[in-house]
Order: sequence, then C-alpha cells, then structure tokens
Amino acid sequence: MTFDPARRVVLQGRRTLHLGPHGFHLLELLLASRPRALSKAELLEAVWPDAAVAEGSLSTLVKDVRKALGENARSPSYIRTVFGFGYAFEGTVHEVAPTVPSPLRHVLVCGGEGVHLAEGANLIGRESTATLVIPHPSVSREHARIDVEGDRAFLEDLGSKNGTWLGSAKVEGRTTLTDGDELRIGAVHLTYRGPSASPLDGTATYP
Repeated sequence: MTFDPARRVVLQGRRTLHLGPHGFHLLELLLASRPRALSKAELLEAVWPDAAVAEGSLSTLVKDVRKALGENARSPSYIRTVFGFGYAFEGTVHEVAPTVPSPLRHVLVCGGEGVHLAEGANLIGRESTATLVIPHPSVSREHARIDVEGDRAFLEDLGSKNGTWLGSAKVEGRTTLTDGDELRIGAVHLTYRGPSASPLDGTATYP
C-alpha cells in the first residue's frame, strides 16, 4: 500500500483505493501516531471536529476503511483494534521523499492550461484526488494514468467506460507518449508535452 498525503491518494499497487475524506483522515491520523494507539475519543474529535458523532460511526468508518484496504478485524494488516480503547496502525512503514514534479517537465495541456506531471503515477479522471481532475460526464472517476519515469512517460487506460485515445487509436495496455501527442479522455481533448519541448533551463509555451 502507498499512502500519499500530498496528493491525498492511497494506492494498492497501481489501483487507487476509495476511502472517502473521513476514511483518508482516519488512516492519516493512525499513520502519523504510530506506534501509539489512539483512543476512540481522540479519533472522534479529530475526524469529526465540528459534529457530535456517536461511537458507532467510528466503528463503521473503521470497517469501511478495512474493507477498502482488503483486510478484516480478525487478521488486520494495517488497522489493529485495541479492545476497550481505540485503534492503532499495524505494519511496517517505509517513508519515501514526497513526490515532486519531474524536473524534465512532463505536462498535460487541457483547455490552454498546463498541468505538470509528477515522477511516478499520475491519475486522470473525475476523482478529486487525481493529478488532473476533469469534471466531465464522459470521463470516469479513475479514467487513465500517466506514469512518468525520468524522461519517459507512459499512458494507460484504467478500464474507463468511454475509452482513452492516442490520436485516432484507442489505448490498449501501456503506451509510450511522445511530445505533441494528442490524447482524448472520454470526450475531452488533451495535449502531452514532453521534455524535448521544455528543457530544464528553458521556457515552455503551451497552445
């Protein structure tokens, strides 16, 4: 599992897990406090600071998060129940440096605006945690992904309803992008600008 607080996304391999705002915050709190267990009172106050919420709501939220993570209370891999007290994060954590935009300036141009892509996975879709959020009905929540690996970028459809297109070809599998490629995400047109169009010390212009 990869927990990315900057992009507010949790990944299981290449798949984005849907935790919801409260579920994401709960997992964030448990991770930040590890190995210390947090009481139910602490979690209720932190997750719902402006509302009087019953303890049962916390139990339901923990159950939902566990389901999203693919675990259960009897054999937890991530969230351990501290009976009569609260919850704690279970498991080994390897911290990595925050994801930063690639210095080689991989960019997606949408409606004249350039969105810089980060090194690693970049989600495209209606999901609020996506790198490029496209609030269009033809676009799936998790429509496609662009993986940036140094000076290379790869496009992959994520089983979207209306498909991902590179030029006139429908994207099947992992496809290499080159500077100037025209993409279509559902009915939305994008342009990919690669490193050759925007060197480190140069100025990039976008149509």
